[in-house]
Amino acid sequence: MLIPSIDLMGGKIVQLVQGKKKALEFDDFESWIARFSAHPLVQLIDLDAAMGNGDNRDLIAMFCGRLPCQTGGGVRSIERAQELIEAGAKRVIFGSALLKDGAPDVSLAKECAAKLGTERLTFAIDSRDGKVAIKGWKERTEIDALAMIRALDPYCSAFLYTHIDTEGTMSGFPLEVARELRQATARQLIVAGGIKSMEEVQRLDEIGADAVVGMAIYTGAIS
Repeated sequence: MLIPSIDLMGGKIVQLVQGKKKALEFDDFESWIARFSAHPLVQLIDLDAAMGNGDNRDLIAMFCGRLPCQTGGGVRSIERAQELIEAGAKRVIFGSALLKDGAPDVSLAKECAAKLGTERLTFAIDSRDGKVAIKGWKERTEIDALAMIRALDPYCSAFLYTHIDTEGTMSGFPLEVARELRQATARQLIVAGGIKSMEEVQRLDEIGADAVVGMAIYTGAIS
């Protein structure tokens, strides 16, 4: 399954390369809503909130009310997750909050599952150079993606893995990583980072992984 992504920064839809350099930006929201409305799931991320640079709350609420979104970026509390669900989010993405003192915060994961339901939760794992990165990808930890999955697997409906090394580059997602992750969990596996063509989306589908696509859509490489 192809999952379009909407990344918000400074009140606009943007595309970044490896979480750093802005490559594209758009403010024609209605055209993208119309284009993405046929998809069963859209990924919606508040990059400003993720990076601790303010937020795009009004836009997030608008998109959640118009599209079937899994929504994240700076979600650090159950209260904020509940707000997003009430705004219409199909699922809420927890990321950096799931790491505490360099280890998976299983206690928070359990509490989220108990209060929100596993079906409402996607747990994000962002990896650079083989290690999980947090706080808007600025801080690299010493834990790897597989350790996170093993610890958190009982408490969510999906894992979202982003390969930061290829994010925004349209250089292709490493299929061997997708295979390794697929073997580690029976949950829905969603991957992102450099996906460049429908052929690649189909190869990931054959592995059992759904694909988040941003840059390839916004540049027209995938129509």
